[in-house]
Amino acid sequence: MRWIDEQPHTEEIIDILFPGNPLLCAGLKKESALTRTREEWRGFMANRQFIVPSPMIAIRGKTKNGRESMRCLANTGTRLFLVVEFDQGSFDQHAALLVHLAKSEPLALVVHSGNKSLHGWFLAKKEEAQSREFMCSAVSLGADHATWTRCQYVRMPDGRRDNGKRQRVVYFNPATLEFK
Repeated sequence: MRWIDEQPHTEEIIDILFPGNPLLCAGLKKESALTRTREEWRGFMANRQFIVPSPMIAIRGKTKNGRESMRCLANTGTRLFLVVEFDQGSFDQHAALLVHLAKSEPLALVVHSGNKSLHGWFLAKKEEAQSREFMCSAVSLGADHATWTRCQYVRMPDGRRDNGKRQRVVYFNPATLEFK
């Protein structure tokens, strides 16, 4: 899908990525996390910087340190997407690496960070071991391993960075989601 206007299409994208009314965790900053239903988030996603790329199973959970949190492993559901991002290299190099990885796993979405990197959203496998193998392959090519953590924030598709720059979607293929 491509849009030719300059309007954010965050809400439309989120509806396709997360159908129904799941619990989603998003935030303005890394330190802030709010978990709400999709309908409670409606109209607010375009101004958020971050999202957890999997639905949540509870509004709050306990962290490893025993603290209550709206974004932790205990309240993050089954992995839905693996987000792959590269910190080193050029925009074109990132695109080439994502295209290479897409030969082995369905690439649903690519988000430009609003800075220097591209973030590829790949459909996760039902078997965690298969997803881990794919992620290890991506890391061997230079991807950041931090996005392996299920509750890790990633850039909101078509959202806004704290400096006002839009995190544009440069590629979106909803057809890859038909078998989820």
